[in-house]
Amino acid sequence: MPKELDFDWAVSHDPLVVPLFLNLERARKVAHTKARAVWDRHGLTPAEFDVLATLRNADDHHELTPGQIQDRVLLTSGGLTKVIHLLTQKKYVERSVAKEDNRIKPVRLTQAGSQYIAKVMRDLAQITGLWMRATLKDKEIVQVTQTLRKIAENDHV
Repeated sequence: MPKELDFDWAVSHDPLVVPLFLNLERARKVAHTKARAVWDRHGLTPAEFDVLATLRNADDHHELTPGQIQDRVLLTSGGLTKVIHLLTQKKYVERSVAKEDNRIKPVRLTQAGSQYIAKVMRDLAQITGLWMRATLKDKEIVQVTQTLRKIAENDHV
């Protein structure tokens, strides 16, 4: 093999940033695999989990319009409609009609949905906590958290 072709081309672009980016992606995949196992155990798709968690993190009423949900999750409007329909069938969410506009049908987390997502989140936090604490010391967890927050908040570059 010619000498000029004998190098790791990706890392050669930026030997500091490329390994960071690749390891962030690898860590995301491991985290997703662990989360997926929890979601599967609870009979949830990633999209259903995302919608339920989004509603749980909404205001005191745990209610949002479909447009507000779509702004916070990675789903198309058609995909979101399907997920809301499935969650309604499972009795985890309910729809109502907005008083100010009959065309708007907010989605609200039901009591059953609230209890269900809380249980899923407990399981997810436990699995994630075990993984993180087996991998990092407390001080490292704080450092990584601060660094990732800094990266996430600087999205304007």
